[in-house]
Amino acid sequence: MSKYIAGIDIGGTTIKIGLISQAGEIMEKWEIPTDTSDQGKHIVKDIWESIVTKLASIGKVRDDILGLGVGAPGFIDGDTGFVFEAVNIGWKDLDLAGQLKEMSNLPVFVQNDANIAVLGENWKGAGNQAQNVIAITLGTGVGGGIIANGDIVDGENGMAGEIGHFTIDPEGHLCNCGRRGCLETIVSATGMVRQAVEQARQYPEGKLAKLQKQKGSISAKDIADLAAEGDTPSIRIIKKNAEILGRLISNMGTVINPSKVLIGGGVSKAGDMLIDEIAHAFHGYALKRVSDICEIKQAELGNDAGIIGGAFLVKQRLLDAEFDNNPV
Repeated sequence: MSKYIAGIDIGGTTIKIGLISQAGEIMEKWEIPTDTSDQGKHIVKDIWESIVTKLASIGKVRDDILGLGVGAPGFIDGDTGFVFEAVNIGWKDLDLAGQLKEMSNLPVFVQNDANIAVLGENWKGAGNQAQNVIAITLGTGVGGGIIANGDIVDGENGMAGEIGHFTIDPEGHLCNCGRRGCLETIVSATGMVRQAVEQARQYPEGKLAKLQKQKGSISAKDIADLAAEGDTPSIRIIKKNAEILGRLISNMGTVINPSKVLIGGGVSKAGDMLIDEIAHAFHGYALKRVSDICEIKQAELGNDAGIIGGAFLVKQRLLDAEFDNNPV
């Protein structure tokens, strides 16, 4: 029987873990809480102990695992699996791959969580194994991953694909990175809600203001729902954010020339209007040859993208490399 691959997606609240077949089928999946106490020093041990417990419960052992593929937040060296910094979970200068290898005695490969997600989406989701793909995740922040000529783009020190930190408005809101006006201060769920609160203040008799008063807060889904009902301020927010994203993607298109741009994350699930408006803006701004070949799509795998992408990373680094070195 073929060995499983362990895919691991480390988030700020939960860690998603899956045992994945070499064909990309999820055989088992589960979650554990992310223990961020003591600068996250318990996380690596928690992951491996959870995998060992799961293997025992299904009658499997360590030798049934081919390797571990991990997606983690923060600034990561994809070649070594070293995490320079992951603010949300407290890590700084952590040899994540090294620690997991020592515990498991298995091959371990680590990538930024956004890169892992695009690998998963491209393998078993909306990408359909395209050679040139841009993925954008719209959530509390904005993540990005790029595949060019079939490979993840890491850059010189792992910073390639940090789409959320394109400067859009130099005089804008302060970003967590310390600069102002980054993309994620505008088109993320956080940014959209900020815009909605401002619209509610300007139009105190409008639907956004009434909803805020009724619920005590506004969500990105609320904005999308009201926009779908024809609420003008909500439509204005959707169109503004889609315009920004469409223009940015068109500029990236002249560099990457992708066949697909995949939009994922919680904000992307708020409704079709945002995806349609992004596509409309992109096709309006992009060079014709860039536009003609490129499709804007919603990501399909949801929360499973990370664990599937982790498995693909192992497959790519081990099995595909083995094939390349020993062609039939």
